Amino acid sequence: MEAIRLWLEQNFFGELLYTALMAMAPVVELRGAIPFGHNVLGLNIWLAAAASIVGNLLPVPFIIIYVRRVFAFLRKKIPKLNRMVDRLVRKAEGKRETVNKYGFWGLCVLVAIPLPGTGAWTGAMVAAFMDMRIKKAFPAIALGVVIAAVVVTFLTVGVTAILV
Repeated sequence: MEAIRLWLEQNFFGELLYTALMAMAPVVELRGAIPFGHNVLGLNIWLAAAASIVGNLLPVPFIIIYVRRVFAFLRKKIPKLNRMVDRLVRKAEGKRETVNKYGFWGLCVLVAIPLPGTGAWTGAMVAAFMDMRIKKAFPAIALGVVIAAVVVTFLTVGVTAILV
């Protein structure tokens, strides 16, 4: 583990990769990866944003295609996780009405708002539970991720400028 950390510290591409991997994580997503890449790893703000966008979008198709199967598997094989799965399903289902009402733009705005409970993972789960095809869901999610990245980038630069 120490060797990986040292390699990441000495390698520009490692910093980009680390930022992208952080953006792939649920909850953190690019809302945490952009400030981390810029303020902690020292990446240029636009490189941190680009790596975060790519990292945040990579799991989206897999979530849309496989999340229901994964949840069914978890319910069957690990019943102790049923409460967590139920909570995630309820969270996604709670956003369904907005997406149904506003379609593409509803899904886009759901992903774009940089607040807890929104983001690419939530948008992809909502799309999956609504049986949306990737061709329809991915462009809305991608646009939402880019909008969120712009907002978080400007917030990061602004907060950094105030604190420094």
